[in-house]
Amino acid sequence: MEHFDFLEVITREAGDLAATARSVGPDATVPATPEWTMAKLVKHTGTTHRWAQSAVTSLEFPNPADLDLGLPEAEMDYPDWLDTGAATFGKQVGALDPAADCWSWGPDSHVRFWSRRMAHETAIHRWDAQSGAGGSQPIAAELAIDGIDERLTNLPASLNFGSTPSEILQGDGETVHLHATDAEGEWLLRFGPNGLEVTRQHAKGDVAVRGTASDLLLYLVGRRGLDGFEIFGDEGVLNARDAIRRF
Repeated sequence: MEHFDFLEVITREAGDLAATARSVGPDATVPATPEWTMAKLVKHTGTTHRWAQSAVTSLEFPNPADLDLGLPEAEMDYPDWLDTGAATFGKQVGALDPAADCWSWGPDSHVRFWSRRMAHETAIHRWDAQSGAGGSQPIAAELAIDGIDERLTNLPASLNFGSTPSEILQGDGETVHLHATDAEGEWLLRFGPNGLEVTRQHAKGDVAVRGTASDLLLYLVGRRGLDGFEIFGDEGVLNARDAIRRF
């Protein structure tokens, strides 16, 4: 997937999230993120879009306190605000060269980092919203495959950017093999003394996990457990590494 594909994803997934929020109301609970109401989920997603847009246009770390969010007073109006922000992000970021330099917390300091990051951020939160409205639609397989790649690539940097020590990714050579069953995607994760190493390959790990691309991504971002997966090998390796799924 490319820069402009991700911008289309943002608009589509934000629209579905907003539609779900309108259907259930701002006070609805969100089982996937039980600390948030639907209004808080929509506010978080829309704020993140605006924060990312500022990172692209200002070329530096955006101070959240300096953002002009234009947040409506009434929580019932948050879904429209989310739609507007997603459309503005797509228009402004879509007018830029995806290879242009900009600030990011990840290893790719270019505009394309943010279209990709926001696409996956929005898709996951659309899934979150639907978890409180009678069931979530899976994330499209092609998008989920890229989401797994993006997650595993950015994970060490995201830990360093936050408050979690990157040592959480260190190990003694334990390996986990992830295998998507509905799209082309296999990954070998090795937790070594220097941290996490990821390769795209078919290889035997200490434990293997087989499932749909959507389910694998949702597992990696802490939205679901291991139920329903095919698991081969030492499940204890997964349990020992479960903490990485919180970030």
